[in-house]
Amino acid sequence: MKQALIIGSTVADVTVRLPHLPVTGQDVIVESQSMSLGGCAYNVSEILRQSGVPYTLFSPVGTGIYGNYVREHLNRKQIPILIPTPAADNGCCYCFVEESGERTFAALHGAEYRFERQWFSLAESLSVGSVYVCGLELEEDTGGFILDYLEDHPEYTVYFAPGPRISFIPQSSLRRMFSLSPILHLNREEALEYTGITGSPENKKPWKKADLPCREGRLEACLREAASRLTAFTRNHVIITLGAHGAFHMEPSGKHALIPGCPARQVDATGAGDSHMGAVIACRMKGFPMDKAIRTANRISAAVVEHAGAGLDDEDFLRLNA
Repeated sequence: MKQALIIGSTVADVTVRLPHLPVTGQDVIVESQSMSLGGCAYNVSEILRQSGVPYTLFSPVGTGIYGNYVREHLNRKQIPILIPTPAADNGCCYCFVEESGERTFAALHGAEYRFERQWFSLAESLSVGSVYVCGLELEEDTGGFILDYLEDHPEYTVYFAPGPRISFIPQSSLRRMFSLSPILHLNREEALEYTGITGSPENKKPWKKADLPCREGRLEACLREAASRLTAFTRNHVIITLGAHGAFHMEPSGKHALIPGCPARQVDATGAGDSHMGAVIACRMKGFPMDKAIRTANRISAAVVEHAGAGLDDEDFLRLNA
């Protein structure tokens, strides 16, 4: 089996738990604070590691207090750092988790998001079949080096998660990425925002169970239209995650399905999307059809939101897949 190259950031997640996000000028008492390894690429790679598929985490680790934290904890987990240490500090990600389990991010970008062209020569000796890329790295002015590497390897299966800042990625970079025919993974808000399907106030409201079985309901029609526009760009699978309600999947042919989620008590939604993407990649590398891969990913991401933090402990993952 060829391995997956996971391109992106590993950061120190500073998680702040509080009753609710404050409004301007308000004083809110923090319930707790903790720090752990995180970052989109790291979160994805953890699911691949736990799934037993080969991968390489291709992530810069800079200097400073956050870089030292990341390096120390990667070494403890015996995860190799392939890229030489950049002469710049790592940033961090502040994860504000409310009582509802919903999370809001504030990221301090550092060396972990910026790539250098020569680093990709280090990946040439690897037997790569699949590549994961996050949108945050493409937002940086060094994102072109990632695209150069992918364009030099059209044989790779590319998985792309643009993330909530999809509208901040330069359109020229998105066009280059879409021309690589990536498997696209994004959530409902990201899909509707980028494709411009935000006209109905109903799209801003939480999903209702009654909406989901209706094949011609307004919400599902919006998802179908958004996915159709996205597949026109990428000519590949599009996966739109819907939280507790599962995921909407459209094949390149236009065939689509709403794949139901799993019941979960939301404690912390941090990393749920990354874990979902990691599970899809791992299952596809094992030869699963896409619908089975998404069902498995729905189950894993549901388990993730029931735990504090961005992923699952190895023991919890093993129990989940026993």
